[in-house]
Amino acid sequence: MTDGITVMVVDDHPIWREGVARDLTERGLDVVATAPDAAAAVRIAKATRPHVVLMDLNLGATSGVDAIEGILAALPGTKVLVLSASGEQADVLEAVKAGASGYLVKSAGAEELLAAVQRTAAGFPVFTPGLAGLVLGEFRRLAGEPAAEEAPVLTERETEVLRLVAKGLTAKQIGERLVVSHRTVESHVQNTLRKLQLHNRVQLVRYAIDQGLTDD
Repeated sequence: MTDGITVMVVDDHPIWREGVARDLTERGLDVVATAPDAAAAVRIAKATRPHVVLMDLNLGATSGVDAIEGILAALPGTKVLVLSASGEQADVLEAVKAGASGYLVKSAGAEELLAAVQRTAAGFPVFTPGLAGLVLGEFRRLAGEPAAEEAPVLTERETEVLRLVAKGLTAKQIGERLVVSHRTVESHVQNTLRKLQLHNRVQLVRYAIDQGLTDD
């Protein structure tokens, strides 16, 4: 159920921006506007008053954080969900401190993105697995509380890719098997490396073996 949710998509790459808008429209959301930079995002958001703004952080010469602050200052009832290629701690925390309700990396699929927008509109925080613990840990640190150790959580697709990496398949072979592009596979691999704090595929294979994710 999309329940009349209106969305604005902000990204400086026109192909990506229009592609995301099209995917969400096809799934029943009302994409009322798109914007290529921070200034346009604030101006258009004021005019269209979307329920959710899907915001990239890297907007060329401008910052998505500036847009988040500008939009929420003008429209405090609007929710901002970041959709960024970066999963770096500094970027996540900066966006949340600016007022973002959630943060997804761009490896998210269309259905995952739809569900995230719906949950954001309903007032729930939404994060790519692994990032919620990061944010919670930072706020605990700022509050002077001891941060609990949280085990990394991989998505079902990341685990599936990890199993195939452990079998020795290349990104192209994995992509053919899962019917996705090799770039999408590489994105999943990089997200998995980041979550597990590993540095290369050899360490990924060792991790998969330790966790019993291989057939052997």
